[in-house]
Amino acid sequence: MKKALIIGAGPAGLTAAYELLAKSKDYEVVIFEETEQFGGISRTVNYKGNRMDMGGHRFFSKVPEVNEWWEKMLPQQGSPTYDDIVLNRPMKMSEGGPDPEKEDRVMLKRHRVSRILFDSKFYDYPISLKAETFKNFGFLTTLQVGFSYMGSVFHKRPEDNLENLYINNFGKKLYSMFFEYYTENLWGRHPSEIDASWGKQRTKGLSIFGIIRDYLGRLFKVKNRKVNTSLIEEFKYPKLGPGQLWDVTADEIRKLGGTIIMNAKVVKIRKDGDHIKGITYLQNGQEVEMDGDVVISSMPVKDLVAGMNDVPADPARIAAGLPYRDYMTLGVLVPKLNLVNKTNIRTMGNIVPDNWVYVQDRTVKMGRFQIYNNWSPYLVKDLENTVWVGLEYFCFEGDSMWNMTEDEFAKMAIDEMVKLGLIDSASEVMDYHMEKVKKAYPAYFDTYDEMDKLVAYLNTIDNLYCVGRNGQHRYNNIDHSMCTSFEVVKNILGGVTDRSNIWNVNTEEEYHETTDSTDAESADEVELD
Repeated sequence: MKKALIIGAGPAGLTAAYELLAKSKDYEVVIFEETEQFGGISRTVNYKGNRMDMGGHRFFSKVPEVNEWWEKMLPQQGSPTYDDIVLNRPMKMSEGGPDPEKEDRVMLKRHRVSRILFDSKFYDYPISLKAETFKNFGFLTTLQVGFSYMGSVFHKRPEDNLENLYINNFGKKLYSMFFEYYTENLWGRHPSEIDASWGKQRTKGLSIFGIIRDYLGRLFKVKNRKVNTSLIEEFKYPKLGPGQLWDVTADEIRKLGGTIIMNAKVVKIRKDGDHIKGITYLQNGQEVEMDGDVVISSMPVKDLVAGMNDVPADPARIAAGLPYRDYMTLGVLVPKLNLVNKTNIRTMGNIVPDNWVYVQDRTVKMGRFQIYNNWSPYLVKDLENTVWVGLEYFCFEGDSMWNMTEDEFAKMAIDEMVKLGLIDSASEVMDYHMEKVKKAYPAYFDTYDEMDKLVAYLNTIDNLYCVGRNGQHRYNNIDHSMCTSFEVVKNILGGVTDRSNIWNVNTEEEYHETTDSTDAESADEVELD
């Protein structure tokens, strides 16, 4: 048998392992995972019975193969969830599907509510054409937004940076209100310094014109209309959070004979010319070597190249200069939130129905907060009497925020909760828990504009395949990360040497999209970021 070495047990790495084992009996598969958990940034953290979703993950894909894969791992619910039962909320069911009240291996169907908190008012994201939007704006701001957008229609800027892309799509006024500060807070760089390709990938087809078109399509019930992923109203979600999907996948891999080595950090990629002989991993302070025939890497490409021997100076320089943004979150348990639910959506305790809220307030560092109660009722230990929120911050590994102790970070974040009016006093907080994620977001600046040169070099290594978000240094959603692995396995088993299909996933304007809005689904983790 040939041996496939897979680096990383996140969505891309686990998908590659499962696909290779399920579709071929010719490969022994070994996975190396640096941590104790599966899923990478898509993991779920269980803190005293309250579960945290690192970054928020909506499962929604336009790729039939992905949807079939998810259904196989976690079948869609056939009976209502606890909160839908209590609130008598209607939700589409899958005939014959599992009952989430009785079984854990189940994918839920959830309502999507995503809003912006700006100037102490809620705005839909993306901006909607509701009367409430214009009421919040006021007459003068509404005029400014309208004229600003018309100006951007007739005077297009060159889309050579993210700022110009946003202004072309939304007008300067909306950009300054809802995109400029948030983007700078997320990346630590002004949008004018960030490559526009990131925005093109994350907000494909999303603009004021697209929002108007979607609104009219809904109003006149247009059939076969295309739906931008940021405009979806429902999404799938694992009962116990996104990490559950990858825990289940890992179990299935083991059943198929795959080997998963945890707490194994890959530190060296042993190369002989244009061929990888094997890898070296660090476990329990000891370096261990393993040879293989194929290497599938989802580790950060920066670290991958740094661990290789005999890399030419130019690709080594580009890889070393690739930037990342790191992530910190504080789970906070409170009896209630001060935010008033003015929507017509019924919720447990009548809390606001948002999955997450973008914070557009220049006086705080908080980028976003999640309300885990609304993701799944099974993420919260005491759903009836507590609200479990995740306060999200973006930073650079090693900076002053990253180096804070849990108590220091909690004090800062909880003080900002009070400042934003989410709670009245820090004394209301019942418990908290901090989590950090390194290299959560591959960034599109510094040497990123030379990424094509690095890809060309990596493609000269005949048995190396780069997959996933960090493996390709591309801000992919879960489904696109999975698709890179689908393509890799097809290439390996088909003897295809050209890797362009792997690198082209999610680079086209529309990748594997359908025209039927009932099928138009794409994993939509983060929109503004």
